[in-house]
Amino acid sequence: MEKVKVAVLGSGNIGTDLMFKIRRSEVLEMTAMIGIDPDSDGLRRARDMGYATFAGGLKQFMEEAGDTADFVFDATSAKAHEQHAKMLQEAGKLAIDLTPAAVGPFVAPPVNLREHLEKTNINMITCGGQATIPMVNAVKRVCPVEYAEIVATIASRSAGWGTRANIDEFTETTSKGIELIGGAKKGKAIIILNPAEPPIMMRDTVYVEVADGTMDEEAVKRSIAEMAATVQTYVPGYKLRTEPIIEGNKVTIFLEVEGAGDYLPKYAGNLDIMTAAAVKVAEEYAKKRLAQPAV
Repeated sequence: MEKVKVAVLGSGNIGTDLMFKIRRSEVLEMTAMIGIDPDSDGLRRARDMGYATFAGGLKQFMEEAGDTADFVFDATSAKAHEQHAKMLQEAGKLAIDLTPAAVGPFVAPPVNLREHLEKTNINMITCGGQATIPMVNAVKRVCPVEYAEIVATIASRSAGWGTRANIDEFTETTSKGIELIGGAKKGKAIIILNPAEPPIMMRDTVYVEVADGTMDEEAVKRSIAEMAATVQTYVPGYKLRTEPIIEGNKVTIFLEVEGAGDYLPKYAGNLDIMTAAAVKVAEEYAKKRLAQPAV
């Protein structure tokens, strides 16, 4: 089967986990891993798997092998992505951004990816957003949502320096995503880093208030179950922990995300759902491109 060639920019935990997921894709072909530390575990593993590696960053890759990838996943940092985005746009490559840079539109695949398949830069919002915004939208598509609040609890060991340094950005960006993507009139997000040992799985609570007099309990439950099944198609460890609790115009949803254990530990579901969602975005772009007639 014909595939679209992709490169991974960033040889840390996220980039390396992406590489393992891309290897399983039926429509994506990993060609290169790009980093800045020649001794990083990600570049070493990429070399061992036979991929081209570049330790001189995106500039070196573009100069020496830029034509070997149509899509580039950026798993570096927000500051770095601002520069990367310009370079990739000038080269005509799709940028799938896993940093908080927010150069392109926020995307949660099962909710709004179809709206942005013509864009050249896609932002994967946040891990908490990837897990919870689909649930807010599941309620919104059957009842108007006045307010939605999410609490994302992750294992402290799964939070790297980037997550810890950007807690405020996480809450602000996820809150905005609850409104822009999820469809709530007002959104709020909270993240908790749990230091328990052994580490806990990612768990999220989604609290939603719908407009008075609009609650349709059966439709809400059915929509939530359907959305969970959709997310599970690309994040198998995503599940509802219990039936949604509905009291009056309020809905409470309890989620758990277990990682696939590709490169990251299974408790790091917060990171796994980001890489899985990014690969899902690339695959939908690839299918669209492959379906176009050759010129």
